[in-house]
Amino acid sequence: MEIYRVENLTFSYPNVKKEALLDINFSVFSGEFVTVCGKSGCGKTTLLRLLKTSLAPYGELKGNIFFKNKPIADSDMRIQSAEIGFVMQNPDNQIVTDKVWHELAFGLESLGYENNEIRTRVAEMASFFGIEEWFHKKVTELSGGQKQLLNLASIMVMQPSVLILDEPTSQLDPIAAQEFLRTLEKINRELGTTVIMTEHRLEDAFSISDRVIVMDSGKIIADSEPKKVGKILKNTDHDMYKALPVPMRVWSSVENSLECPLTVREGKIWLSEYSKDNRLMPELIPASATEKIDNTVIEIKDVWFRYEKNLPDVIKGLNLKINSGELFAVMGGNGTGKTTALSLISRLNKPYRGEIRIKGEKISDIRSLYDILGVLPQNPQALFVKKTVYLDLLEILPENLTEEEKNNKISEISLLCRIEGLLENHPYDLSGGEQQRAALAKVLLKEPEILLLDEPTKGMDASFKECFADILSDLKVNGVTIVMVSHDIDFCAEYADRCAMFFDGNIVGEDEPRAFFAGKSFYTTAANRMARTMLPKAILSEDIILACGGKINERKRKPDAVKKQKLDISKTEQKKLTPKRVGFGSLFVLMYALTCLFLYDNPIFELIVSVEILFSFICFFPKKEFQVKNVTGRKLTKRTIASLLFILTAVPLTIYIGTYCFESKKYYFISLLIILETLIPFGFVFESRKPQARELIVISVLCAIAVAGRGAFFMSPQFKPVISLVIIAGICFGGETGFLVGAVTGFVSNFFFGQGPWTPWQMFSFGIIGFLAGILFKKNLIGKNRVSLCIFGFLATLLIYGGIMNPASVIMWQPTPTIEMIISAYAVGIPFDLIHASGTAFFLWFISVPMIEKLERIKIKYGLYN
Repeated sequence: MEIYRVENLTFSYPNVKKEALLDINFSVFSGEFVTVCGKSGCGKTTLLRLLKTSLAPYGELKGNIFFKNKPIADSDMRIQSAEIGFVMQNPDNQIVTDKVWHELAFGLESLGYENNEIRTRVAEMASFFGIEEWFHKKVTELSGGQKQLLNLASIMVMQPSVLILDEPTSQLDPIAAQEFLRTLEKINRELGTTVIMTEHRLEDAFSISDRVIVMDSGKIIADSEPKKVGKILKNTDHDMYKALPVPMRVWSSVENSLECPLTVREGKIWLSEYSKDNRLMPELIPASATEKIDNTVIEIKDVWFRYEKNLPDVIKGLNLKINSGELFAVMGGNGTGKTTALSLISRLNKPYRGEIRIKGEKISDIRSLYDILGVLPQNPQALFVKKTVYLDLLEILPENLTEEEKNNKISEISLLCRIEGLLENHPYDLSGGEQQRAALAKVLLKEPEILLLDEPTKGMDASFKECFADILSDLKVNGVTIVMVSHDIDFCAEYADRCAMFFDGNIVGEDEPRAFFAGKSFYTTAANRMARTMLPKAILSEDIILACGGKINERKRKPDAVKKQKLDISKTEQKKLTPKRVGFGSLFVLMYALTCLFLYDNPIFELIVSVEILFSFICFFPKKEFQVKNVTGRKLTKRTIASLLFILTAVPLTIYIGTYCFESKKYYFISLLIILETLIPFGFVFESRKPQARELIVISVLCAIAVAGRGAFFMSPQFKPVISLVIIAGICFGGETGFLVGAVTGFVSNFFFGQGPWTPWQMFSFGIIGFLAGILFKKNLIGKNRVSLCIFGFLATLLIYGGIMNPASVIMWQPTPTIEMIISAYAVGIPFDLIHASGTAFFLWFISVPMIEKLERIKIKYGLYN
């Protein structure tokens, strides 16, 4: 039975010319174990996410995806949630509760199962996965391997028919990764669950797979049994051949007529059979070429560290010396203290005992530590702060370089790290391997003397690992000291100068790679496990091939691959701070000072000061335009006009009736009526399409930010960011959404500031400003720059909010209001309205551009258009 059938699938992301997937065709049958592999950025993750609608990326999709012979778009979301399990790369991104037992039960609770059924299934799955010992633990206390196992168990408890995994072992140490893959094999073989998995570690994945699909540049280039795929990659001399299991690569590089081995066990048998008719030549295995260097750069003496006073020690009496120009690789299980040790060297954390010296000087005495130190964290996203890769690379370069010099440096590093085609992309839109390369490029641009790398090869394909090794080699030649924490045993064995084993907060052993890996059972290479009985000194596949008389194709290093090229990057033009602007700005500042000195008691003091501050900001801060995609055009739709008429009639009528019929005593009831009336035009937005949860979540977050913003500035009367956030919501998502955000913010925030008869008036005032912002922006009556927004925000707050709330203060408290009372309320309220209007302009000036840019990115990425 077919579980999935994919026909002529082509997919491209918004604003990206190149297709992520191109003419994909394949089927997956019930009970199969399918591994999808390929170089970073080849489309693996995109393909897997398209197999589950709730995770599918937004973009242009052509072709068909069938799930159980039914178009997946027509499959009920509840059925997909129960029958299609998905495990992500980072286990922390998928855990949603605080306790292990609750995480196991969460999916079943969401699907509405009875308590007895939930308990039975959870108990059964906990036993199957061996979770009983940490069943009641907090998820924060689990190791990376335990978290990933918990993710798998929490999905399997729902008894899915298919399990999809996106590089599930990328965060795990070798032992935990092997255990995880064995568990997957057990699920597939014993429960009959269909498994579709992407993986870079093919050593263990190949042996448990029924089929392997190889992708390259969005296309499928091989789809067959593992052994046949190996032959295809060998015959085509494809880069993915370097990622094949060691036994397969050895077999294909040595002339023989024996059957191709897949696993280490089969490799041992093959080597034994081969040696019967052929003499092994261990003398051909290269000896260690590591030179002894005695020039200590980093010295750690008896260092102890714990994260909190009452918690156990993470680092326990650590002693270590690292030499200049050395690649020092640190290995060990998850949670042993490797990353913490790096954080101590980089001074992110401070030991409570012992000392760390760099270049002979105490680390606490080095003021310019980050001038000589480059750090690549485990999560590369921690380095990204800009909206494109190019801007992120530009941000790290010194200001004293010319624009041409900066472009040349970025060109060189981009070509070196193979990200030249990704410079215009947002860093978060890259694949895991691409993010790793972009982060590496940013770190290398600092030209550090000491480089700290935490899991640098995570997500890297085998082809780029060779380029990465060349980069490290060049750095070492230039005297750069490299400390690398890694789970990639093969990479460390081939390229490190020294390797160390971290266990229980300390280094328990260190040596040069050949001596370090020889004889170990688990923390050693597949080649050593395969040949240890016959070739004990072999730790690389090349060692076995040479000892068997095979030939190794000498890898030709690409000649620097850094030919200079000019970058054609479209950058937003921004006005520069000219002497003329500085002069006018200084004049307005002087006028502001004189006003404060001589006109403080003047009735229009606040108005004069507000104007002077506004114009000084305009002079000193150059204008920057933002882009807002509006697919509906400038013409107002009938829906928008109807919504506006409804709001302008129904809401004021509700307030009027509530004020005079209920004497403002039922303000809770009136507020709820306004919320319901607000939802009616908002519902019109979705009348012709099915809204996704992510759309409503973004709007809910905007409401929450506005409420939190009002609370954060409670100590500043009238000086609050609420109206600025409401205006931004209206501009980005349309007038209806602007009104909803404003009304909900007014209602919810008054739970903290106090509900009263004023609540319905505030809800209407906030809401109508958001609605007008959406309409006027759509008609291009508000310019696409923060100056225009500030002017609109100032006037809207002064005239609309003040124009409604001032007379409301009379109507709410006076049974027979008069014109004189209302005029008096206006006069008394002007100072407060000016402060409020200035606050709105102030917040719009500083938050409008970054917020609108981020909201536009979300709209484009997920297709959220008003």
